[in-house]
Amino acid sequence: MTTTLQLVLIVSAVLFSIGLLAALSRRHAIFILIGIEMMLAAANLNFVAFWRFAPQPQPPTGVMVAIFAIAIAAAEAAVGLALVIAVYRHYRSTNVDELDQLKG
Repeated sequence: MTTTLQLVLIVSAVLFSIGLLAALSRRHAIFILIGIEMMLAAANLNFVAFWRFAPQPQPPTGVMVAIFAIAIAAAEAAVGLALVIAVYRHYRSTNVDELDQLKG
């Protein structure tokens, strides 16, 4: 079976939908971060797929954008997990419904 652009985009849409569902329906901050990471992975898959199925004499811009997005996602995960740990130490819970007491 040959891989087509349509098949890759369907897989990416399914992955994005699962990530969106996980980010919107969960109550724990860790699962929300996992959902966001899944959505970023789907976007990276789109970048690489459109680069791969473009006319061949193209520079690898899709791969470079995906690598940059992976670096940004790693920084986002580090900051997000640090925030989750700080909130957990204060409230002893990662339930986002209980975080309404945070004042800025």
